[in-house]
Amino acid sequence: MRRTKPEPRVVNPDVRYSSMPVTFFIHRIMKRGKKSVATHIMYDVMDIIKEKTGKNPVEVLDTALKNVGPQMEVRPRRVGGATYQVPMEVPASRKMTLAMRWILDSATGRTGNSYAEKLSAEILEAANNTGAAVRKREETHKMAEANRAFSHFRM
Repeated sequence: MRRTKPEPRVVNPDVRYSSMPVTFFIHRIMKRGKKSVATHIMYDVMDIIKEKTGKNPVEVLDTALKNVGPQMEVRPRRVGGATYQVPMEVPASRKMTLAMRWILDSATGRTGNSYAEKLSAEILEAANNTGAAVRKREETHKMAEANRAFSHFRM
């Protein structure tokens, strides 16, 4: 195990919206260091969201992240030869990370024309509390509820 926790890196907000979640999405979309491509995709997504809803796309993105982020999750805990799935609360940083991961994974699995269209559709569905990413959150909550009996094994 580590002796100390690493310090969180300082990340600058994006240029167009001055928003941290947009920056985090750009970094999650990026493949093979092609940040300009990821930035272009994310800004296309935000333009599509603004066009479809007429609202501020950053607010829609924040709503989607809040709707998808799980409150509880199960973590394996080994006690006396048996491994129990112990429900635990999710810290804020992990909640946002999981929400972004689930939105991007479900957008990748969709059928559609471009990645920007698929991602914007998934974000809009998440903002409306529907879609595959919200279903993933519901499954996580069900798992935590089903294993509530093991909550006394918390770390």
